[in-house]
Amino acid sequence: MHDPITHVKPRAEWALIDMGRPCVPGNVTARVIKHPVAGSASTSKVQRLGAEGCITMTTPQPLWKEPPPEKPADKRRRGFVILSFWLIVVLLGLPIWWQTTTIYRADLPLQEMLDWAEGRACRPVFPLRIAVQAPSLHDHEAQTLVRLTQHALDDLNDFAGHHLRLSLAKQSAPSADLDVVLTVRLLPGDATTAHLDPYEPVLHVTYPPNAIPSASASSSTLATYIASTLREAFAEEQATISYLLSANGSSPSSGEPRPLGQGLAPDVAESLAKRSTRALRYAPTYHLTFSLFTSGSTPSSWDIEKAIEDYMKPVLDVLSPIHNFTIDTQIQLYATPGVQNQVLTKEDLSSFINAAEWPLSPSIGGAPTINFVVFIGNQTIYIPSSSGSESVSSHSWLIPQWGAVYLLPLTSGTAHLPSHELKHPLLTFTSHLLTLTGTPHSGSLPLRLSSLSRIRSADLLLRASSTLGSLARLVVALPSISIPPSVADGVATTLSHLRHACYTLGMPEALYHARVAEAAAERAFFEKSMVGQLYFPDEHKVAVYLPLLGPVAVPLLMGAWNEILGWVRRRGVKGKVE
Repeated sequence: MHDPITHVKPRAEWALIDMGRPCVPGNVTARVIKHPVAGSASTSKVQRLGAEGCITMTTPQPLWKEPPPEKPADKRRRGFVILSFWLIVVLLGLPIWWQTTTIYRADLPLQEMLDWAEGRACRPVFPLRIAVQAPSLHDHEAQTLVRLTQHALDDLNDFAGHHLRLSLAKQSAPSADLDVVLTVRLLPGDATTAHLDPYEPVLHVTYPPNAIPSASASSSTLATYIASTLREAFAEEQATISYLLSANGSSPSSGEPRPLGQGLAPDVAESLAKRSTRALRYAPTYHLTFSLFTSGSTPSSWDIEKAIEDYMKPVLDVLSPIHNFTIDTQIQLYATPGVQNQVLTKEDLSSFINAAEWPLSPSIGGAPTINFVVFIGNQTIYIPSSSGSESVSSHSWLIPQWGAVYLLPLTSGTAHLPSHELKHPLLTFTSHLLTLTGTPHSGSLPLRLSSLSRIRSADLLLRASSTLGSLARLVVALPSISIPPSVADGVATTLSHLRHACYTLGMPEALYHARVAEAAAERAFFEKSMVGQLYFPDEHKVAVYLPLLGPVAVPLLMGAWNEILGWVRRRGVKGKVE
């Protein structure tokens, strides 16, 4: 009997050992024996000569079949599918994404905007025409006097941005030229005198008969006197414009930066600085609110409309070329002031207005509001003299950039306040209104108003130029900010009106162009759609796009990578075969 076959399993194979069956050396026999093996359907047996008998080795056969080789047509089809996805992404998806997400930036003339801001595009020069009327002089005498007076003016003028140009007025129409800011009317008299007309922009000058210079004279006492008077009449306007230019940081002659108030006396520069803090910022329209406050039940009515018509309307009419005014009135009974002392000190004035209880409305309709308050009471204002002399008492005070208050004492029981009782308050309010609008203090009222127009023109021109410079620096500093077409249109409008304002400085139309330029520059700088991009950083864009593009990009990249590797492998195999 043969020993039974011993099964040995080294690693994953079966070994069948037959110790009693003779084997022929060198004889190799192969036959298939059906033995169930885990993971195999059958085993194959190979007999070889061994030291102790025949050793039969079996090799397992897998249960599954290898997939058939991929056809070249299928490989090409898979490559075309992946390529089509990439073409859709590159040719269709990316252009749509770029078009819908690109921030629109309109082209702006940045260098020209910076030139205006730095004072290189415009030299603010105010050539003021002054007509000379000399009906009692011959033409050659009048021409000689005008020439000598012009030389004296040029010698006295130390500010390049303010020129007074004299011309002999025509006898036919001496005041028909609207470009003339002042008329000098020469009349014979006993002595040399000069005074401004309170109702017209006219300087009346009288001269003795022996004051007329000869044709060969190089100087004249009368010419020097007229030049000094003219320079004094325009000194405040010249100082104010010089202060505005220095505050803007450029010189009218060279455009180079200069210190604030350079060329002005320290007391003059300090006075102009205080005046600028009192005056309101320029606006085409101001809203005037007249309020009557009383601590009791009387008076309950007042003739404010008639008082405004009689005492304030003339000044509002002469201011109408520069500002428009809207008016409303109100009465408040049982109004308690913030300070109830009988004598008010300078420290009490700031807390007298009871803003928590008094219905003092802010700006109405977008226009700045100027408040004029009449308070019925017996309080007085005690102001100690700075020089140590007698103290000063008053009934009114000005609140910078807000309005004015007038303390009106009345007898008890007055139920109605007539218009003549409002004369002093209205005249005081008129003076305060001129201060709040920035009107110069010296000279006649017509000359002060014409100076105000030129000062406002310079102020608006400089502010519009400064706004353009700020906008240009903002655009350069933030490359991701959007610039809508409305901003480009506003900049174009500003530049166009700035050029017209620069060319017409000293003329009435300069104020209109400067006002339009300043308004257009403000609208362009504070464009809502542009300001919103300031709070949209790049980190936010990454946080939005990454969760959306990541799942789409990974399959596309992996498919393209596998195709490239397969193509490289096939190229290598083809090269070896060749």
